[in-house]
Amino acid sequence: MTLQQLKYVIEVARSRSINKAAQSLFISQPSLSNALKELEEEIGITIFLRTNKGIVITQEGSEFLGYARQVVEQAELLENRYTKTRSLQQNFSVSGQHYAFAVSAFVRLLKEYDREEYEFTLRETRTYEIIDDVKNLRSEIGILYMNDFNKHVISKFLREGNLKFHELFEAKPHIFISSSNPLAKQDYVTLDDLDPYPYLSYEQGEYNSFYFSEEILSTLTRPKNIKVSDRATLFNLLIGLNGYTISTGVISHKLNSKDIIAVPLKVDERIHVGYITHKNVTTSKLGNIYIQYLKESIDEELR
Repeated sequence: MTLQQLKYVIEVARSRSINKAAQSLFISQPSLSNALKELEEEIGITIFLRTNKGIVITQEGSEFLGYARQVVEQAELLENRYTKTRSLQQNFSVSGQHYAFAVSAFVRLLKEYDREEYEFTLRETRTYEIIDDVKNLRSEIGILYMNDFNKHVISKFLREGNLKFHELFEAKPHIFISSSNPLAKQDYVTLDDLDPYPYLSYEQGEYNSFYFSEEILSTLTRPKNIKVSDRATLFNLLIGLNGYTISTGVISHKLNSKDIIAVPLKVDERIHVGYITHKNVTTSKLGNIYIQYLKESIDEELR
């Protein structure tokens, strides 16, 4: 087993394609395939399953990747510490639901990160894809919520992916609306108050089960529904159509317009927001810093 083989495995897992990984590594596809086959034969496990849709990481492969990443990271630290011939590019990736505090923490991490080269990724994406990203090590950290309704299903997927949920805070439900919305002056709103207004929610693609919804109370029937895929569009529609969405009430006015406000929603529900990590992977230095910034951003925005 060589360090180069470990780097090959990590790149294939990141690309989810042997062909794309070979291009990134500047080697031929047959050479990469042979290197992977030799490694799998040497260690006696199958790391990747080859399918018509691309590469699938096996459960044993996922565990192996966790150790491989640690070895490669330690080797890079040694090289950087003792050779000092170049500045190593650092990689860090987060996948999450559409939370402003996650972006705030990411912005702070980048502002205070003093390197000439880096490749950071922040994916605001669907619930299932967050779990899948962390499970398959495309992201080190995933950010999502659980409540009484979805926790059994989400927890099942986390167990199967060997993932752990770490709670950040508990929130009472709020609606996000335009500051010009007629409901903006109320101390709180009820579900009946919301009936005349368009309801906006994030589409979940193939995995559009109620349990994967980014919004609580997903099983309720509403007369006016709009699905969106990104936060900017959702906020524009909140303002343009006097729509509403349901969330935690935590909103960053440093990053978002003050035209969007949060109003408490009078329902007997609680939202538990947290981050997920892979049990087989030690959190990196960047990961720990980001988690700390997450907590500080939440504290600032809850004041």
